[in-house]
Amino acid sequence: MASPADRLNTPGRRTTWLPRIKLPEDAFGAFAESFARFMGTANFLFWMTVFIIAWIVVNNIVPGVFGDPFPYIFLTLMLSLQASYAAPLILLAQNRQEARDRVSLEHDRDVANQSRADMDFLAREIAALRMRINEMPTRDFLRSELRDLLEELGAGDEDEPDKAKERARGDGDRRR
Repeated sequence: MASPADRLNTPGRRTTWLPRIKLPEDAFGAFAESFARFMGTANFLFWMTVFIIAWIVVNNIVPGVFGDPFPYIFLTLMLSLQASYAAPLILLAQNRQEARDRVSLEHDRDVANQSRADMDFLAREIAALRMRINEMPTRDFLRSELRDLLEELGAGDEDEPDKAKERARGDGDRRR
């Protein structure tokens, strides 16, 4: 007879008396969430109330149908069993929701960080553009420089300044 250590080294299929059930990886979690969502509805509360009232009425009117007289021990057992399954399923659904919220929060944080980096980059670009614009000469500065230049030219030649001034004024009027 083979020892348990030898069995571990031998490849092969393990046989069990239970059937193998292959479910999607997240099937039980999805079931738990749908169950928790259903238990949190007014529809569930309404039908649970109807069931309990019907159970009590039937057991009081016809005691032999379910065989659960006044202390309603079997009803209490069923409700306890339902609660013992509901609590872990609800906790599982809450844990899954918490995990989804955590992933969503991390994604939102990443998007916010990227947006912040984009805004910082754009702010630096705008600041650079403003600095470049401040270095550019304005129209008034150019006119004053041209007038000064005309006056300097006019000091050397008395007849030409009038023509030069008219040309400068004409050029300035055309640029507007």
